[in-house]
Amino acid sequence: MSSQPNTVLITGSSSGIGLDVARAFLERGANVVLNGRNAAKLEAAASELGHADRVATVAGSIADPATGEAMVRTALDRFGSVDVLVNNAGTFGTKPFTEVTEEDLDGYLTGNLKGTYLTTQAAVRRMKEEGGGAIVNVGTVLISHAMAGLPASAALVSKGGIHALTTSLAAELASENIRVNAVAPGVIRTPIYGESDVDAFGGVALLNRVGEVDETADAVLYLANAKFTTGHILNVDGGYVTGRS
Repeated sequence: MSSQPNTVLITGSSSGIGLDVARAFLERGANVVLNGRNAAKLEAAASELGHADRVATVAGSIADPATGEAMVRTALDRFGSVDVLVNNAGTFGTKPFTEVTEEDLDGYLTGNLKGTYLTTQAAVRRMKEEGGGAIVNVGTVLISHAMAGLPASAALVSKGGIHALTTSLAAELASENIRVNAVAPGVIRTPIYGESDVDAFGGVALLNRVGEVDETADAVLYLANAKFTTGHILNVDGGYVTGRS
């Protein structure tokens, strides 16, 4: 597998970006530990990927610290190491600011930020014992350039916290040889858009199209293996941010 990591933990990997990230690492010879809240959907994703000898699954919400701990334990039991954590799990939705309920806000903060935080704690504890590792978080370009017609303050507060966690941990963990970076996607064709015409958003990017999940996976792969890169938030947005500068 040359420079590729041995074992990769990927949250929210039963569909969309997470599933394609898992596929990309498997194609390069890595072992992967998949995670998702729906056990049946997770097992279907594992079956779709194949490579049963290099795939393990852990069902559960990342907001529960036991889920991250189970992912680490499964990685060690099946593959012997924890080399990379990809924090992909999360939810996103729109609602005007004054209509956001406390329940809405708590849901995003718990499912996105708290879940990422707790899962990362579990992985870092093991990475310290192994002498290093890499963490790649998934944020969004909307943190630095919001969109007037997309009111998503509650979701973005939680995603903004993930960006802050990325840079903070990069500084704190550098001495432990643990690199922490993030991918900030723009509009990517994923199941999160449901029946909406996602291509209608293509015009916001300089490349005049939406992104595909494999293009986000390419960025995750790069950051997982970029030995002299930490604390970086890599926009994968077709030039959306550049076009707004």
